[in-house]
Amino acid sequence: MSRAVRYQRFGGLEVLELHDVPEPHAGPDEVRVRVTNAGLNPLDWQIPAEPDKATRFGITPPAGFGTDFAGVVDEVGTEVGGFSTGDRVYGAAIGRAVADFLLVKNHVETLLPTPEGVSDEVASTLSVSGLTASAVIAALGIRAGETVLIGGAAGGVGIFAVQLAKMAGARVLGTASERTFEFLRGLGVDPVAYGPGLIDRVRAMAPEGIAAAADLFAKDTGETALELGVSAERICTVADNSKLPDVRMVGAIDAPPGSLERITDAVRSSELTVPIAATFPVEQFREAVTLQAGRHAHGKIVVTL
Repeated sequence: MSRAVRYQRFGGLEVLELHDVPEPHAGPDEVRVRVTNAGLNPLDWQIPAEPDKATRFGITPPAGFGTDFAGVVDEVGTEVGGFSTGDRVYGAAIGRAVADFLLVKNHVETLLPTPEGVSDEVASTLSVSGLTASAVIAALGIRAGETVLIGGAAGGVGIFAVQLAKMAGARVLGTASERTFEFLRGLGVDPVAYGPGLIDRVRAMAPEGIAAAADLFAKDTGETALELGVSAERICTVADNSKLPDVRMVGAIDAPPGSLERITDAVRSSELTVPIAATFPVEQFREAVTLQAGRHAHGKIVVTL
């Protein structure tokens, strides 16, 4: 037997349970990964709680939980090339990652070699947030010397987006709560408090104006950018854009080809850092999800198996 977090019906945290499940084995076109770490994302707990969102991803209960993972290949199907037993790997398997063993279909789901110098803990945080941030930066078309406003800068996607924008040569203003200001300064960000009065604070910090903006959490960043005269074409969001209908919505699927490999290379070279806010053993997955869902952690949250 092996362990997996699963749910039998839609609902909140109360529907998630750690189950003993039969140990799966790789089919001809599959790789089995012994999962060591699973990084959490808002999508992970939103899917069990929101049937409409689950439907968009083809998920119905009973179902597994989690998306990002890292681990070691321990079975390889007869039709699979490019992977061998013992290879360290990382990737994404939506709705299945928090489990001792994970079956990944070759050439269908995200599975990449984990480079030397990148820990499993860090690798397990890269796929969803890294690809989403890459899509954001590509959509904004950031150029060196520009000033960019990024809302939700201390969150899971934000920590990637602000660093990628800095790597592109931009000055980054990042909205956050004041308790995260020193954390963001450590990433090279000029922090600005979100909430009422945001537009005045941004004007004071960037009197020359801002060139582009990404709204990663709420709608105040997008509204502020529009009021400051930024064209809707240079504003994007990763959340529901119904309140900002002229602003483009992007997700991980929109990332340019090779984005994840470039992010991993940047991590390996220390050009990009991945702050880990907390790790929890799988037996404490509820505490991990609660912390992640609270949106107050500075960086990524990881479950270990």
